[in-house]
Amino acid sequence: MRQCLTSDLGGYYTATAPSESDQFGAKGDFVTSPEISQIFGELIGLWVVAEWIAQGRRSEGVYLMEMGPGRGTLMDDMLRTIRNFPPLAKAIEAIYLVEASRNLRIAQHKLLCGENPLSENEIGHESTSKHSEDLKIIWTEDIRFVPREASKTPFIVAHEFFDALPIHVFQSVPPAPPPSQQQQQQDSTIQTPTGPIPNPRRIPRTNEWRELVVSPKPPHRLKTDEPEFELTMAKAATPHSMYLPEISPRYQALKSTDGATIEISPESQAYALDFAIRLGGSNPASPTQPEPPRTATSAPLRPVTPARQAQHFLKPHPSGAALIIDYGAPTTIPANSLRGIKSHSRVSPFTSPGTTDVSADVDFLALAEAAVNASPGVEVHGPVSQGRFLGAMGIRERAGELVGRAKDGAGGKGEGGRELGEVVETVESGWRRLVDLGPQGMGALYQVMAIVPYRPVREGEARRRPVGFGGDVKM
Repeated sequence: MRQCLTSDLGGYYTATAPSESDQFGAKGDFVTSPEISQIFGELIGLWVVAEWIAQGRRSEGVYLMEMGPGRGTLMDDMLRTIRNFPPLAKAIEAIYLVEASRNLRIAQHKLLCGENPLSENEIGHESTSKHSEDLKIIWTEDIRFVPREASKTPFIVAHEFFDALPIHVFQSVPPAPPPSQQQQQQDSTIQTPTGPIPNPRRIPRTNEWRELVVSPKPPHRLKTDEPEFELTMAKAATPHSMYLPEISPRYQALKSTDGATIEISPESQAYALDFAIRLGGSNPASPTQPEPPRTATSAPLRPVTPARQAQHFLKPHPSGAALIIDYGAPTTIPANSLRGIKSHSRVSPFTSPGTTDVSADVDFLALAEAAVNASPGVEVHGPVSQGRFLGAMGIRERAGELVGRAKDGAGGKGEGGRELGEVVETVESGWRRLVDLGPQGMGALYQVMAIVPYRPVREGEARRRPVGFGGDVKM
């Protein structure tokens, strides 16, 4: 997935030559929520405002960070909303955009910075926001370049980011039939030039995990206009299959089920770990990796990539928040979800590598587990459906306000000189699609999860819930 999406040799998002058509929008391969309605980004911005208020209205040291910002539409709508709250707008020191694509970075710069120049800096590129000459927008290709500082308050947004991160696929297979006594005797030793030696290989007596790997199709099965690659089961255990499915009781519980298939994204868990540490500091008991899951298992939780290992980071006063919006089931482990998207249609993930979007469902509970095990200073809320979240944030009311403003326009014209009926239809169809719980809607398909600072509950008090997750904010 990484090679197909972000390879410097011509990935889907990182091809050096601009493609003839944008990946986003009606003429591209897919449409995202910010492209459907401006209200989506406005409400995400409002959520940041609400969390900032709930955490005491810090007057300095605040920064925004978006993972995989697409065209920059979401951040642009967020900033337009945040401008209506001057104390927060003034407290924001910088905006970090984690983006691997040069072409998308150019599009983001044009939208967010206008004619302000783009220059290189020590971690990537930077420019100045078109909304404020005092607000820097900084681009970097890796979150590790964004400094961690205990005095800072980060607000992190990851919309349709985790679905593009690489996964490993595993399937539980039953043990082979026990060999005959004669076969056991033959297999008990290995003949070498210096004589027989004991065979160390042990035949598994219980189910084991096998990894499904990408392999070229054999020539006799390769047909015209069909993908050249497919998923095949490894003939023996791999290092990943011996470790990754053992890191969580959720995976372990399925091991005894013949044919059970699971998808694990260790890179996704590493990002959730990073978010949690930025908000709440790292776990003092484990300076270089997350704790084992708190649901009683002896298997350690693997620090997915050595380069991402978390050094001990003390943050006495947890602050900030992370909002994750993506598609996937809210509680189950993803299985058989690897897909390709081309021209708004689902295709094989092996179709035209480098020109087809590849994604997989997000395992939200794995992200939550990684976050709470990484930091003692955070808690997780959700996931809840996008329809429920946006409804609680006031999407219907905001849509009504936009429609009313359009109807008050002179001459029957709406925004941008469009006919009033067209403007009203765009607003109404857009917000309804975002919350629609039907098969064509996005309200149930997408889930929303928040990582926020942990606050001990005093006796007689109810635990605070963020806005959108059953909570409210006091002005």
